[in-house]
Amino acid sequence: MSEQSLPNEEGMEFPEEHVGKGRTSRSTASSPRPLIAEDGGAREASGSAEPAPASFKPASKIAKPSERKSSVPRARRMKLSLTKIDPWSVTKVSFLLSIAGAIIQIVAVALIWALLNAIGLFDNITQLIDSTGLKDSGGFDIASILGIGKVLSATTIFSIFEIVLITVLATIGAFLYNITSALVGGLHVTLGDD
Repeated sequence: MSEQSLPNEEGMEFPEEHVGKGRTSRSTASSPRPLIAEDGGAREASGSAEPAPASFKPASKIAKPSERKSSVPRARRMKLSLTKIDPWSVTKVSFLLSIAGAIIQIVAVALIWALLNAIGLFDNITQLIDSTGLKDSGGFDIASILGIGKVLSATTIFSIFEIVLITVLATIGAFLYNITSALVGGLHVTLGDD
């Protein structure tokens, strides 16, 4: 049998027996093919029916509102257990939170002292003591005892003790929680998507 050669798009010739058996030139394999033929949907002249590519999807019907509601996923729920707390983590967090609380406490005491001084409370107490005669008999002066410097110094010392106490108690609480959760199983929490 004589082999006839057919030219391809690049001008190269292949024997006829290899044409259509899975061997195609690089240019014909990569050339785009229209999804719908221009002649009203007819296939190529060779007569081979090629299926539409997988990415081609025909337009679907618009879903009814009742169908849309059924496609919404239900809320998920998870049951979790808190079985261990890292004591070092608790120490760091409680230390920083107690420092923040101490700063708030010092600022609040300073503001309250300024408010009481503005309304004249300390002057009224001093006048009351003067009218009773306690000042002449070796009494005390309330304005010198409750000055802003002494009040803020006492509040700062008290806040430092609070920082140490809160940090130590929180760390001990974390150790006690770990021991208790080893016996009981810890806290059980249910989380859900709402």
